[in-house]
Amino acid sequence: MLDKKLLIKSPELVKKNLSKRGYILKVDQWMKLESERKIAQVNLESNQENLNKLSKEISKSKDDEGLKDQASSLSTLVKQDKEILQSIQKSIDEFLLDIPNLLDETVPVGEDEASNEIIDEKGEIPNFSFEPKPHSFFIDKIDRGRGIKIAKSRFTVLSGEIAKLHRVIGQFMIDTHTKEHGYEELYVPYIVNKASLVGTGQLPKFEEDLFKLTESPDLYLAPTAEVPVTNLHRDEKLTLEQLPINYVCHSPCFRSEAGSYGKDTKGLIRQHQFDKVELVKICKPEKSEDEHTKLIADASKILELLELPYRKVTLSSGDTGFSASKTVDLEVWFPSQNTYREISSCSNFTDFQSRRANLKYKADKGNEFCHTLNGSGLAIGRTLAAILENYQTDDGNFIYPEVLKKYI
Repeated sequence: MLDKKLLIKSPELVKKNLSKRGYILKVDQWMKLESERKIAQVNLESNQENLNKLSKEISKSKDDEGLKDQASSLSTLVKQDKEILQSIQKSIDEFLLDIPNLLDETVPVGEDEASNEIIDEKGEIPNFSFEPKPHSFFIDKIDRGRGIKIAKSRFTVLSGEIAKLHRVIGQFMIDTHTKEHGYEELYVPYIVNKASLVGTGQLPKFEEDLFKLTESPDLYLAPTAEVPVTNLHRDEKLTLEQLPINYVCHSPCFRSEAGSYGKDTKGLIRQHQFDKVELVKICKPEKSEDEHTKLIADASKILELLELPYRKVTLSSGDTGFSASKTVDLEVWFPSQNTYREISSCSNFTDFQSRRANLKYKADKGNEFCHTLNGSGLAIGRTLAAILENYQTDDGNFIYPEVLKKYI
C-alpha cells in the first residue's frame, strides 16, 4: 500500500511513476474521496465536540429536558457521521489496495519481458554430442499420468532416485542458507488467512490465482511461503536490535495458474503444487538496497554450487510484480529449449507490504515502516528440472551434481 501522505502531496508524481507499469492512477477519484473524508471527519469532530459540551451542561442541570433532546439529536448525528466516515474510509482502502507499488528509478521502462535487462551470465553452457532431452522425458517415465489420475493436470508424482533428488535439493538449499548465509529456518502453516494475503499483496487483486477453502472462506492454500513468513510480524513493532531479520523456509506452494492454460503443460515448470525454499528479509529502509543485493547473491550461490549456467535479469516496469519496487530474476539454462528460464525472483518491496501488514520498527524519531524483501532460494521443482537437463547423459540417464553427492 502506498503512503497516503505521498498521494495527497504529490498525486501527479505518483501517477507518472505508475504509468511506467501501464497503470493509470485515477487522481480525480482519489482527490474526491480524500475531500469527502475530510468533510466527514470535520462533521464528526464538530458534532462530537458539541455533544461533549452538551453532556457537561446536562450533568449540571439534570432536569432540563430541552438539553436532553438536543443531546439525543446530536448523538444520532454523531452515529450517522461515524457510519458515513466508515463508508468513505472503506472506499479509500479499496482504492489504495488496488494501486501497485512505486517503481525504483533504476527499473528499465518497457511493456513486458522483452524490455528486461540482462545484468550478466554465469556458468558454462553444456555442449552435448547428442540431442538433449527435455526434463519431461525423465518425469513422464516415472509419473505415467498418475498425478492427473489422483488429482488433475499440473500435478506430478515423483518416485525413486528422482524423488530422492527432489528431497535432497531442498535440504541442500536449507543447509546452505542457514549455515553459510545466516538465515533462520522456519516451519509455517500451509494454510493462510485473508489478512495475510492482503498483507503481502495477493489479495484482493489476485484471488483467482489462489486455491480457496470453500468451507472456510477466510482461508486459502499458501501460494508461497512469502505469505506466512512475512506476516509473522504483522501488527508488530520490532526493535532496532532485531533488524535485519533473515528467514528461510521450505514449503509446498499452491497456485491455480489462472490464465496460464497451454503454457508449460509438460514437466515441472508450471505446476499447481510445487516446493520452494523461500528467503525473506525485513530491514530498515536505508538498508533495503544492500539487503536486495545480498538476497540476489544468496540465491545465486545455490546455482553456482550446483554448477548450473544462469543469468541475472532486471525486470522491466511492465514485467515487475504488483507489490515489488524492483525485481531481479535468476534464470537457469534449459538445454532442450536452448534458453534460460526463471528459477527465482528476488524482489525489494520497500514499505509497500509493511503498510498493508502494519509492520513497523521503533526508530529514533518514532515508529517507522520496515522494508521487506523476498526471493526463491530456489524453486525446487525447477532446480530439479534444470539438473535433469544439464546433467543428462547420452544413454537417457543423468548424473548428480558434485555438491549433492554427500546427500545422495
